[in-house]
Amino acid sequence: MSTTSVSISQKLTLSGSSSCNPRLAQAPWEFDAMPGYGPGSSEADPVPAHAPTNAEARPGQLPQLYRELPEEDLHERIRAAKEALGEDLVILGHFYQRDEIVQHADFLGDSFQLANAALTKPEARYIVFCGVHFMAETADILSSPEQSVILPNLAAGCSMADMADEDSVEAAWEEICEVYGVDPQNVTPDDDGKLPILPVTYMNSSAALKAFCGRHGGIVCTSSNAETVLEWAFERARRVLFFPDQHLGRNTAKAMGVPLEQMPMWNPRRPLGGNTAEDLQQAKVLLWHGFCSVHRRFSVAQIEKARSEHPGVKVIVHPESPMPVVDAADASGSTDAIRKFVAASSPGDVIAIGTEINMVNRLAAEYPDRTIFCLDPVICPCSTMYRIHPGYLAWVLEDLVQGRVNNQIVVPETVAAHARVALDRMLAAKPK
Repeated sequence: MSTTSVSISQKLTLSGSSSCNPRLAQAPWEFDAMPGYGPGSSEADPVPAHAPTNAEARPGQLPQLYRELPEEDLHERIRAAKEALGEDLVILGHFYQRDEIVQHADFLGDSFQLANAALTKPEARYIVFCGVHFMAETADILSSPEQSVILPNLAAGCSMADMADEDSVEAAWEEICEVYGVDPQNVTPDDDGKLPILPVTYMNSSAALKAFCGRHGGIVCTSSNAETVLEWAFERARRVLFFPDQHLGRNTAKAMGVPLEQMPMWNPRRPLGGNTAEDLQQAKVLLWHGFCSVHRRFSVAQIEKARSEHPGVKVIVHPESPMPVVDAADASGSTDAIRKFVAASSPGDVIAIGTEINMVNRLAAEYPDRTIFCLDPVICPCSTMYRIHPGYLAWVLEDLVQGRVNNQIVVPETVAAHARVALDRMLAAKPK
């Protein structure tokens, strides 16, 4: 276990106010078969009823050898396997990955950057995605049939993505279209050439929901290009259904001038999402009742405390944070925008960041002449990103050297074809 990981687990253990799961100090394979989302997750973060339990969804558990090897041996094996595979291999690493994984990544970035990075390596037979499941699905959709996409640990999912499943979105779409008096399977423009409703899904969603958007004239967005995507959508439709993250949708639309009263919440467990037909007629953005358990933890009180203790502090948060937090911060942006914000700062600056702790710690180490810290005093890392451990990476790489492909992510072409349409629109919507 790395120094960073130990310090995180110690803080979780010592904090009396922690609502984070204290199993963080355990190795991932020790909790992969347990219910819940894993270490660092909020104890109040429910597993949706439709989501499979870990034990049901985790074939190909890590062989015992890779659980017992010292970490330095794992790194040596990873380096040797990378050298043996050469141009046949590309490793993609998300900003939220632990440092032990990041050091082996050929590309480091946010979901938008990594989706593009996968396209730059058409000669690579193997794309090893050190991120979470929906990211690996996207890479498989965008890659060529000759390429294999591998997720080192199949337990690396996303609680936010699980909050909007295909059945719930299909049911919501039928209800919404009935209110607008249109055929849910064939939504056509009005006399002014505008669709009454258009679906927009955040990258943090399943391939099935990306395909849903592709079938219904919709698009995928990331936190980097959400504003560009909403502009694209509003040119074509009077309103959008935005899922699964309510906060990114609300913060982005509000910054574009959409009034809050035109952004009703859609709760899939209530008739008409908990709204009246009049609410839906007046809506501009219908926000799905979903959220990120990490970014939901950030609060205005944390920002006020940072400003009190560090006069002149600059505060930047991720737009998955609640609206009052984004409003109280000096800036908000994607993980790459946060990285650029820090890079543009000056020696001696104090910066409080509202995003995942592995990234914050990495930025603090990269810029030791600044004071950089996480807004949340109780550190909750992304519990599923954390499941990618060097043991899993060494295992899948060494088996690739032997010609064995483990944990391959395959999206059926019946789904991929429609999802690709929505993803291509996303890639064309360049961030501002």
